[in-house]
Formats: sequence, structure tokens, C-alpha cells
Amino acid sequence: MNRQSLIIDCDPGVDDAVALMLAFAAPALELLAVTTVAGNVPGRLTQRNARMMRQIAGREDVPVFGGAERPMKRPPAGAGEFHGPEGLGDLEPFEPAAIVGDGPAANAIVDLVMRRPEGSVAVAVLGPMTNLALAMRREPRLAERLGPVVVMGGARSEGGNITASAEFNIWADPDAAAVVFGSGCSVVAFGLDVTHQVRATEPRIEAIEAVESEPARTATAMLRFSQRVERTVVGWQAAPLHDACPIAWLMAPELFELKPCRIEVETQSDLTRGHTAVEFRVDAAAARHHWAVKADGQGVFDLIAATLGAAA
Repeated sequence: MNRQSLIIDCDPGVDDAVALMLAFAAPALELLAVTTVAGNVPGRLTQRNARMMRQIAGREDVPVFGGAERPMKRPPAGAGEFHGPEGLGDLEPFEPAAIVGDGPAANAIVDLVMRRPEGSVAVAVLGPMTNLALAMRREPRLAERLGPVVVMGGARSEGGNITASAEFNIWADPDAAAVVFGSGCSVVAFGLDVTHQVRATEPRIEAIEAVESEPARTATAMLRFSQRVERTVVGWQAAPLHDACPIAWLMAPELFELKPCRIEVETQSDLTRGHTAVEFRVDAAAARHHWAVKADGQGVFDLIAATLGAAA
């Protein structure tokens, strides 16, 4: 089996937690590190939450590095109303046994990518892109050394979830997103257009709940919390599972349909801050960006249940 070397940059977050449980259990992924950023909740909580997920998954071999506490140029934002004040829904927080790694996340990203063969390390960015943008500023050669950068962020036909046209992760640090999309690296973006097709219906949650393991029970708790919040706050019956989509694509790309494009991010206007302008009129052979347009939602949940079940 050819394993994909991967760094996960995230802001756990209930859907980040499900994505981490999937990645920790996936034999096809060589998880080099988890880096954390302030986003859904403050940075001190996101790095603790990532270490909690690592301990629950029994993957203390994977280092966790704390990262940026605020966006590059803007005040910090948060989404506690969708993730709970501690970031992990109803899960009782605890202080994990294993500590956070030495040095900031941006340094860890640079070190891990630059010491490996060109194009071999993928980065999954599941929160604001601050850490990766800072890493690119620190090491100008990073963009050309990266493998695919898979991003949960952006919106086009679905509209935004924080403003009329902006998705939260991009809106939270649009300047960082502009750096990443403008860097020349290969980016596959999983925006709301596709994550809204991957919804945690009751039968899909029950399939994960049936797996007898602590990671599966934790993932189930995250999904049930999201489902309750979605019904109460938004009025939808089944919450979208955003952050697992990039991880699922790395494991099973056939579950998604992508279109080549060019993506630019609005950084000037307060009205449209974080809007992702997705242009499909491009030379497909030369395109460095791809936008996910279709997902097999059932297939994504089947993948999660099967992966957690095999690891149980």
C-alpha cells in the first residue's frame, strides 16, 4: 500500500474531531503531525482538543503542535455556538497525558515538508489557513515542495454560513487564504457546495454508533451534538459533516467530483470579506485549483464506519 504522508491543520471543533478520528484510524494515511489554530474556539482549546482526540484514538505517536492564536491581520473570531464553549460539544474536557510539541505549528509544517521528497506531503487544512500562510511566508520554497493542499473552506452556489457569501474558515482569516490560494501550490477545496451534500442523518450516525470502540463513540457524540445544534439553530434535520470531506477524499477520491478552476479570496470589502470567487473558465490542464462539486454522502459515512470498525 502506498501511504499518503499528511499533516492535518485544524481547529477542533466537533467536525474536526470526527475528521481526526477518521485520519488516526486510516491505514492509507501516514499522519506526520497535527497542527492547531485558533478558529472555532481559542487556540489554547484547539490544541488541547487535538491532544484529547489523539489520546482517545491511542495515537500518541503523532505529534501535536500549537499554532496561531489569531488571524494574520484581523481580530480573532469564533464559532462556539456550533461547537460548544470548549469546542467538543458535550464531551467532558480533560487534560491529555501527552504534551504539545515544541515550537509553533508554522515551523513544524516547514520542517516536515522540506525534509521529505518534493510533492510527497499533503496538508489538510480544516480551519483558518493562518498556520500554512505563515509557513509559506517563513519558507518561500514551501509552496513548490508541497503535495496537494486539501482545504475545507469556501462557498459558491450554496452561499455562505457566516455571511451571505462567505464560509467561516475563509472569513476568519481571508488574508491567509489569499496567501495560500495565490502561492501556486495545488489546492483542492471542499466548500459548502459539497459538504452540504454530506449530512449526518440518523441511520448514518447509527452505523458509526454500532462500532464498539472509544473513537467511534467519540465520533458519534460529536455527530449527535451537531445534529441537535443544526435542528435548533439552523432548522435543518441533519447537520453537514464538513471537515471529514478532505480526509475522505485523500482516502477514496472516487467519492467526490472535482472541477478545475481558479480561486481568489476577497480581502478588501467588509461586505464580502472571505468570499471565494471560483472561476471555472480556465485551462484545465494548467489549473492549480480544483473545486469539489459533488459528493457521495452515503459513501463518506460508510468509509468512516468501515475505517473505525476495522481499527476497533
